[in-house]
Amino acid sequence: MSKLVTIYGGSGFVGRYIARRMAKAGWRVRVATRRPNEALFVKPYGSVGQVEPIFCNIRDDASVRAVMQGADAVVNCVGTFDKGGRNSFEAIQNIGAGRIARLAAELGVGQLVHISAIGADAGSDSIYAQSKAAGEAAVLAAFPTATILRPSVVFGAEDQFFNRFAGMARLGPILPVVGASTKFQPVYVDDVAQAAVAGVLGKGSGIYELGGPDVASFRDLMTQMLAVIQRRRLVLNIPFIAARVMAFGFDILQAVTLGLFKNGMITADQVRSLRRDNVVAPGAKSLVDLGVTPTAMAAVLPEYLWRYRPSGQYAAIKDSARNLRKS
Repeated sequence: MSKLVTIYGGSGFVGRYIARRMAKAGWRVRVATRRPNEALFVKPYGSVGQVEPIFCNIRDDASVRAVMQGADAVVNCVGTFDKGGRNSFEAIQNIGAGRIARLAAELGVGQLVHISAIGADAGSDSIYAQSKAAGEAAVLAAFPTATILRPSVVFGAEDQFFNRFAGMARLGPILPVVGASTKFQPVYVDDVAQAAVAGVLGKGSGIYELGGPDVASFRDLMTQMLAVIQRRRLVLNIPFIAARVMAFGFDILQAVTLGLFKNGMITADQVRSLRRDNVVAPGAKSLVDLGVTPTAMAAVLPEYLWRYRPSGQYAAIKDSARNLRKS
């Protein structure tokens, strides 16, 4: 019988790519998710019955254990941007990560891959970064041979980075950003998936920082994105002091409305995170150490950002017609 991998958060942005690659490699894939009925799209990743979504709440020992039974490997992709509530940074990225690692060790799972993030630092002033670091520590304490992957900002068809700002660029002549000079090293989602598969197959252990071949400031990333979607916009940097005031106001509004208003703009913790570069540290183990060749943004962005162009899918046809008229 083929081997079994349980992927916590396997229907999420990164998790679905890992699930697809594991199925392609011949593994049975158990996709652990809070909403299995919304994860049915993963089933065609493999043959009938090869990929199955199943309910799991990583805040509950019994639930985590149930979907891990019989697994040869485990991948944890679960993360959150919610500071408070039941699914907070602490509950998901620290306690939840530690729970998965502890139970994996108890059940004798062979390999554990944990998805963290570049910037994970117990000494950071960002609560998000602190929780990521605490989660890594909990994982390694319970499962010392785990493979920990720290990606920079992840891009791909379903991302919440380029898609978000490309959508904003359609609304007006100004594209506001916080931390325009902060550097990022975007990594393609399928490269992260390949790295996770390498970890599952025992090709590495320890901490790896994942970044693509392109290092650029936030402003330059937006400029590249605007070129792809063929729109001219002024990329306006919002000073950190102004961003802090805005974020504080949004956070307060969310608190006083008891969550009826969801701060999807920017939080105070995100402002703190944006003060630090998000790139692979010198000397860190990286994608190439796992046998993965990083994919350039230019090779992928046009494949999914075309829908934000003024003419959408017809942009190439209009360009071709324009060239015909010139000739």
